[in-house]
Amino acid sequence: MLHFENDYNKGAHPALLEALVQTNLEGLSGYGTDKYTVRAIEKIRQATKCPHAQVTFLSGGTQTNQVVIDALLQSYQGVIAAETGHISSHEAGAIEFSGHKVLALPHKEGKLQPALVRQYIEDFYADGNHEHMVFPGMVYISHPTEYGTLYSKSELEQLAQICRQFEIPLFLDGARLGYGLAADTDVDLASIAELTDVFYIGGTKMGALIGEAVVFTKKNQPKHFVPIVKQHGALLAKGRLVGVQFDRLFTDGLYMELGHHGIEMARQLQKIIEEKGYPFYLQSPTNQQFIILENVQLEKLSQAGLAYSFWEKYDENRTVIRLATSWSTSQEDLDELKKIL
Repeated sequence: MLHFENDYNKGAHPALLEALVQTNLEGLSGYGTDKYTVRAIEKIRQATKCPHAQVTFLSGGTQTNQVVIDALLQSYQGVIAAETGHISSHEAGAIEFSGHKVLALPHKEGKLQPALVRQYIEDFYADGNHEHMVFPGMVYISHPTEYGTLYSKSELEQLAQICRQFEIPLFLDGARLGYGLAADTDVDLASIAELTDVFYIGGTKMGALIGEAVVFTKKNQPKHFVPIVKQHGALLAKGRLVGVQFDRLFTDGLYMELGHHGIEMARQLQKIIEEKGYPFYLQSPTNQQFIILENVQLEKLSQAGLAYSFWEKYDENRTVIRLATSWSTSQEDLDELKKIL
């Protein structure tokens, strides 16, 4: 089976496994207070150029989104997101389960449009009945988006300005952040730290066994965040498991190295798709590529041993599928894919 269905179909990068093995028999304190976690936090502060950043490690993306959103919102508040955003579509109602409504807005290639966000909030407060409604208490975006697209620095600045005006936080989901940073973009870790109120650096899709690094950038981490995390069942006793991996990811530029590899593989994948004449659903600069196939072709690809992700129906006869590269994609994988396509 040839796996292009996602960017987490392999276990972990060998360097991270080696770090875990080397530290395995060390006696360390728990719950993220060990020396490797402390060291990883300092390295993230340096990488983001945010020396006052407050960093907490969690295990997965949905868990992270739910914990952060629930911790920052009041009971009567909801979170603004694109209708295609991860929390809107692919998290089984995890945000609503915590008691907060996802306020879904139209998207443009997966992105929230600043003008629509501003209009939505202004219209909310202009409504004479707004005290009886769910307040917009946060703006959520992901970078890259569900469609592999990226926000420009200008777009982030506009969203940040809107959030500051209405005194609500801007939260950036960085599950695939490493691939976004390695693409052709004017956004880096420092600008994300400057413009957002909280974001996270994804590890699960970037070569870690598990792990996401939540970064509060404005000394705004909620008080007593540890018990909040624990109430969500998200506090790891063996916090070292994530801390050791992020310590290694942010040593000698490994995190960005893995991101660049995934992007280079994606560029080769784009060329293969173009050569084979398959139409793109949209142009993605990151590791997720979306193509339109005749429905009759899907079964043939599956029979040939290609694992892909169904994305959405295009029309009655065609379907959009996703092919994703990652830190683990090899040249041999692409050569085999070319034969199958």
